Amino acid sequence: MATSADSGRSGSSPLGEDERAELAALRRRLGARRRWRAFVSALLITLAAILAPLSAVSVWIADVMGDTDRYVSTVAPLASQPDVQTAVTDLITNAVVSKVDLDSLLSTVAPKDRPEVEAALGGLSGPINGGLRNFVHGTVASFVSSDAFATIWTQLNRQAHTAFKGALTGEGDQAVQLRGDAVVLNLTPVVEQVKRQLVDRGLTIASRIPPVRADFTLVRSEDVRKARTWFRVLQLAGNWLPAVTLLLAAAGVLLAGRRRRALVAAALGIAAGVVLLGIALSLFRVVYLDHLPGNANERAAGAIYDQIVRFLWASVRMLIVLGVVVALGTWLSGPGRRARRVRGGWESVIAAVREACGVTSTGPVGPWVHRRRRVLQWVVVLAAVVALLLWSYPTGWVIFWTAVIVVAALAVIEFLDDRSPPRAARVTPP
Repeated sequence: MATSADSGRSGSSPLGEDERAELAALRRRLGARRRWRAFVSALLITLAAILAPLSAVSVWIADVMGDTDRYVSTVAPLASQPDVQTAVTDLITNAVVSKVDLDSLLSTVAPKDRPEVEAALGGLSGPINGGLRNFVHGTVASFVSSDAFATIWTQLNRQAHTAFKGALTGEGDQAVQLRGDAVVLNLTPVVEQVKRQLVDRGLTIASRIPPVRADFTLVRSEDVRKARTWFRVLQLAGNWLPAVTLLLAAAGVLLAGRRRRALVAAALGIAAGVVLLGIALSLFRVVYLDHLPGNANERAAGAIYDQIVRFLWASVRMLIVLGVVVALGTWLSGPGRRARRVRGGWESVIAAVREACGVTSTGPVGPWVHRRRRVLQWVVVLAAVVALLLWSYPTGWVIFWTAVIVVAALAVIEFLDDRSPPRAARVTPP
C-alpha cells in the first residue's frame, strides 16, 4: 500500500525546476508569436481598409475615363438636363450678341435685302439691342432643346472622355482642352447651327457675324494640375488594386488567432473606408461649387459633377452593402448567444411556414440539404458577392434585389433542411 501511495505521489508531483523553466520559455515564445501575428493581422486589415476607397477610385478612373462609350453614356443625358441647357443657352447667346455690331452689319447688307432685314428687326420688341438679344436667346433655346443639339453634344463628348485625363496629363485637342484651371468644351459647332437658324428665321445679317468661339467649362478647379501625379498612379493601378486589397484582407484574416472576429473587422473596416470616400465626394462637391467663378451656373456645374461621379457613387454603395452583409453573415454564423438567438428565431419562422404549408417531410432532399447546409449557405452568399463584384457599377436596385434573392435562397435552404434523425439512428421504443 505504501508503495502504491508513493507511486501516486510521484505521478502527481510538480514539475522540476528545469521543466518549469522550459515551459515558461515555451509560453513566452508562443505569446510573442501570437502577439506578432495579431499585430501583422491588424496591420494588413488596416491597409486593406485604407486601400478600399483608393481601389474604387482607381477602377472608376480606369473604366470610365478610359472607355469612350461608357463616358458618353454617362455624359450624354446632360444634353436634356434643364440646368445645363440653360447654361449653354446663356453662354451661346452672350457669345453671339457680343459679336454683333448692328450698324456695321446693316451697312454691309445689299439694298435689295434691306427690306427683309428691316422686317425681321422690326418684329423685335423693345430697344433694338434688347430685342436682338431676346431673338437670339429664343433661337438658341429652341435649338438647345432639339435632338440636333443632343447629337452635337454626344459627338463632342465622345472626345470629352479624355477631358479629365487631358487635364491631368497635359494632353488635349481642339474640342477638349485644359485652359488654366479649367477643362473646356468648344461649342463652336453649336454656334454655327444657331447662326444658320437665325438666317432661316429672317435675320440674314447673322450670316455676316464673324466667327464666334463659345467654351463650355466642364471642370474648373485650382487643384487640377496638382492632382496629375495621383491621377497617373491611380490610372496605372487600374483594376489590380482591388485584388491587392482583397489579398491583404484575406492574409490578415488567416493570420489572426480569432479568424471569425478578424473577418468581421476586415469587412467593417473596408465598409468604413468606403464610407469616408462617400463623405469626401459630398464635401468636395460643396467646396467645388463654392469656388466657382461668379458668372458660372452653379446648378449646371452641380448636375455635371453628379453625372460624372455617378458610377463612383454606385461603387461606394455596393462596397458598403457588401461589407455590412459579410460582417453580419459572419457574426450570425458564430457561436455567440445573440447570434444563436437570431438563428433560432429564423429557424422558428421557417418551421412555422412549413407547418402552415402542411410539409412534414422533404423526402431524400431534406437529409441531403441538412448534411450540406453550411456549404450551401456560404455558396449562396459568395455567389451574391461575386455577382456584385463582377457587375459593372450596380445600381441601388441591383443591390436591393440581390439581397432579396439571397434571403429567399437561404429561406429555401432552411425550408428544405430536414433535421430529423436518420431512420437507422432512431430507437424503437419497447
